[in-house]
Amino acid sequence: MVPRNTICLWYDGTALEAATFYAETFPDSAVGDIFRAPADFPSGRQGDVLTVLFTVAGLPCLGLNGGPLFKHSEAFSFQIATDDQAETDRLWNAIVGNGGEESACGWCKDRWGLSWQITPRALTAAIADPDRAAAQRAFEAMMQMTRIDIAAIEAARRG
Repeated sequence: MVPRNTICLWYDGTALEAATFYAETFPDSAVGDIFRAPADFPSGRQGDVLTVLFTVAGLPCLGLNGGPLFKHSEAFSFQIATDDQAETDRLWNAIVGNGGEESACGWCKDRWGLSWQITPRALTAAIADPDRAAAQRAFEAMMQMTRIDIAAIEAARRG
């Protein structure tokens, strides 16, 4: 059953591949219904995957194989909160190591161009520290990073 409110992500024929990768990579993620073309159509054949229902970290999504017209941008991203460095590294390495690319401050892109923020909870706590000097030090440390290093954030926070 299609959820009432779903994020629709546009792919160029690779929605099922992307959904499968997300389901294998992120906890509380799964591939759901796969809808295939019932007949040939101008840009495809009968049986081609049209859409895929899936969840990413509990969030319902629909992958639409809409073709090459539209691309993902940083204007939309998934932010995944991590509990420790091992989880941060595992998710970062899965995305970047599967044809993705690194960016700054915990951001990266997957091989389909979708942006991800791999954000340790320790980073969020550090930049929200009521000690504004500690928060500033943690923030400045983060600004120098690609993948977030929790030990370095905590050291900067302590001063």
